[in-house]
Amino acid sequence: MQDYSKLKKAAELLLEGIGEDKTREGLLETSERVAKAWQFWTKGYEDDPASIMKTFKNPSFDQLIVIPKIDYYSHCEHHLAAFYGQVHIGYLPNGKVLGVSKFARLVEIYARRLQIQERLTQQIAEDIMKYLEPQGVGVVVKGIHLCMRSRGIEKQNAEMITSVMLGKFRSVPQLREEFLMLLNS
Repeated sequence: MQDYSKLKKAAELLLEGIGEDKTREGLLETSERVAKAWQFWTKGYEDDPASIMKTFKNPSFDQLIVIPKIDYYSHCEHHLAAFYGQVHIGYLPNGKVLGVSKFARLVEIYARRLQIQERLTQQIAEDIMKYLEPQGVGVVVKGIHLCMRSRGIEKQNAEMITSVMLGKFRSVPQLREEFLMLLNS
């Protein structure tokens, strides 16, 4: 459970730590704003993926379904710096489908936690396999990491792409190729 007072205190300590005066006019409400922002940015800890994964029977549809370009925003667990991008999901049904908004909600639950992109990709894919029980699932995540662009190596055009292929997406090359081709169309 989030603790607003600790988040506010952490923001005050950060301001003091960088040599700022938290009582200066422009910073008077900053610690409160930061606490509220972090409550929002990490709200995924309070959500259970099982609560949103309501499936529907659809035994007649057995073709590839792709949900591309789901925007996400997260923070890396190494520097607490933002990273963001898009998640692309494909699955081959096995008698059930999932409401399209549920994929975006699943992404949101995991992105709104301290993350690394590799784990984010894995968690999304594994939960789709667990709750939807498709013949296969593919998840591709593209990310822009401010910990790499705004500090350290400062490479402004660097991006990261991760993928997880499960079930038939792993064992049937044509299915994986069709999914990846559709992402580039």
